[in-house]
Amino acid sequence: MTDRVSATLPLRRWQGDRGTYHLVTITGDQAETITMHARLHRLEFGKQRGFGSVKVMARIGETEWKSSVFPMNIDDMSRQTKNWTLLVSKKVMRAEDLAEGDPVELELELL
Repeated sequence: MTDRVSATLPLRRWQGDRGTYHLVTITGDQAETITMHARLHRLEFGKQRGFGSVKVMARIGETEWKSSVFPMNIDDMSRQTKNWTLLVSKKVMRAEDLAEGDPVELELELL
């Protein structure tokens, strides 16, 4: 069985040392699903992927691409919550006519 996650999330802009990136942050129940998928993968294969990432087939609108989501740990009143980040390339943004702040209907197939 393949895990799938879907959500509508705002497209955010992040300025890093090496350039500007656009991303969506996955939280809540969808983030829990990804976290459980990562744990099961680690149990099955005995290791985690680079940076703790999870491989995904992502879809926004009609555009689909293979990528990874990366964990972001947030200290939430003495308990740690794990959110996940998906980078959205300029190619995808152009194809789907997206801009910073736009709501993004995202579908992820966890691989």
